[in-house]
Amino acid sequence: MNDLLSVVEKTLDEVLPREDERPSELSQAMRYAVGTGGKRVRPLIALGAALAAGGEAKDAAYPAAAIELLHNYTLVHDDLPSMDNDEMRRGKLTVWKKFGEVNAILAGDALQALAFLVASKTPNNASRVVASLAKAGVGVVAGQVEDIAATGDTAYIYEHKTADLFVAAAEMGALAANADDAALAKLRSFALNLGLAFQYEDDLLDGDSPYTRTETERLAAETTDKAIRSLENLPGDVSVLKNLASKLLGRKV
Repeated sequence: MNDLLSVVEKTLDEVLPREDERPSELSQAMRYAVGTGGKRVRPLIALGAALAAGGEAKDAAYPAAAIELLHNYTLVHDDLPSMDNDEMRRGKLTVWKKFGEVNAILAGDALQALAFLVASKTPNNASRVVASLAKAGVGVVAGQVEDIAATGDTAYIYEHKTADLFVAAAEMGALAANADDAALAKLRSFALNLGLAFQYEDDLLDGDSPYTRTETERLAAETTDKAIRSLENLPGDVSVLKNLASKLLGRKV
């Protein structure tokens, strides 16, 4: 897993602007947003999907970086005063609190645009990789709108606000490794269920699940099991994805 994380960090460092690149306020805010920690779950899914499809992790280096950039853009905007109004994330000041609200909005915009530029660099199936990222980008915004509106449609919010990026990560990684349709379907199923499990676990950690604790724990275990079973009969090494799913279940942070 450490080798895969190194691929992610190296690629992110490559594609992000240098801190002294003009305008430096923007470059610094972008690097700060992406570099303030996080588990890198989505890029690891992308790399793991490439391996599971029979390819190599390096095939999916750009998709992995792209999905992390898009994810962090959503976090920067979620934290804004007009949305969640959060001042701290991962033990550090949020981007708007450190760099100002205007710079945070612009940094999020730039991260989103950069995500598509990076995805377009994928050596194989670049156009399909970009399309997958775009679909997820629209989906996660739709999920956020429904969440803010408090519609009560938990399934829709969980699928789009959380799971869409997981599905895109797996699909992008698999496409980068030239996966066939059967492998793509299995990896989409894996990622959808893992995304749902991830959200149920988040609810347990935050104590704000719309379900009882017992029901939330059951749903987390059930969707994790579905995710792992989706990996059966794939042509490549599925150990990374299996280990990731197992570690996310019952996590403490």
